[in-house]
Amino acid sequence: MAPKVLVVLTSHEKLGNTGRLTGWYLPEFAHPYDGFKAAGFEVTVASPKGGVAPLDAGSVEMFKNDPSSVKFLNQNKELWENTEKLESFLGKADQFDAIFYPGGHGPMFDLPIDATSQKLIVEFASKGKIVSAVCHGPAAFVNVKTEDGEYFLRGKEVTGFSNVEEDQVQLSKEMPFLLEDRLIEATGGKFVKADEPWGVKVVVDGKLITGQNPASAKRVGEAIVEALSTA
Repeated sequence: MAPKVLVVLTSHEKLGNTGRLTGWYLPEFAHPYDGFKAAGFEVTVASPKGGVAPLDAGSVEMFKNDPSSVKFLNQNKELWENTEKLESFLGKADQFDAIFYPGGHGPMFDLPIDATSQKLIVEFASKGKIVSAVCHGPAAFVNVKTEDGEYFLRGKEVTGFSNVEEDQVQLSKEMPFLLEDRLIEATGGKFVKADEPWGVKVVVDGKLITGQNPASAKRVGEAIVEALSTA
């Protein structure tokens, strides 16, 4: 039976108080998706509100010369324009092999405080499923606590969009928090990152798979495929 991945996209489209729009980041879904489909995986897409999950137009422009992103944009609009409501998947972790959160700045605003998302992450983890995210996607994990009241990430090695990278895109002041800081807090100091900003960094800690930035998205997808192929 083909492995099944539940992809969770943000429903948030406003970039802080800038008046600009945001959402999920194109290559951070497109590149892993290529790997999932090549491996024969089934992909289901959800978001907190359901319906259209906002795509960050800036990522479309930034990756307009990236064949993977362009192909995904042109051929797969139904994936993010008709997402299923996240709450409909509660109690259904057994139907999937992994849950994956692409990044973009949108996830920084809605996913960390989404109770349904938090419950799903705990459910997937408790069932021994892959829990994964890239770039700002790990923001979905920072407030998740297990049944014993401890952080889900406590003691786990993790990566995500770094403070330096956030500074370099000049959005640190617009974020509700800095992801690196919160990941350090939630893990108890086990945040790691590439030697240089924007370098590829993927961390596999048991069933938890995280990537640092857009450049890491393809490798995150490969790590998920590898994990499920050897399970």
